[in-house]
Amino acid sequence: MSDSDAWAKACAEDLEAEKARRRAAAGAEPGSAAEEFRKLFDAVADKVSTLRNPLMGMAAQSTLQQFVTQAKAAVEPVIERNPQVFDHLAAAGNELLAAYRSAVEGHETRWTRDEPQDPRRDEPRQEPRRDDEGPGGGQHIDLD
Repeated sequence: MSDSDAWAKACAEDLEAEKARRRAAAGAEPGSAAEEFRKLFDAVADKVSTLRNPLMGMAAQSTLQQFVTQAKAAVEPVIERNPQVFDHLAAAGNELLAAYRSAVEGHETRWTRDEPQDPRRDEPRQEPRRDDEGPGGGQHIDLD
């Protein structure tokens, strides 16, 4: 084995060891979107079941617990039959978030520079020069 092969192998081993160390430090890796949704729903259900608010009567607490139980019973079969749906919903949510960020970043840039929000609307309209007229006879068509 050449020196470059040994070096590449050692680097790859070090990289794998570092990845394993970080995984162990971070805990379990997140599961699929369906598994994570189930965990979230279970955590919310557990939290709701432990709520003891003196302002809510026993009837209200019982009704809330019944609602959570029914919701869980309705959601669980959907998760079991269609786990890929939650992956698609998670991906769609990420795409929507990226689109929102893109739209907001442009506005933030203009706001921080005190630029007009829509520079096209704040500029005076420039009429075409006479020597630029074509066969249309000088009629300006606004494409905005």
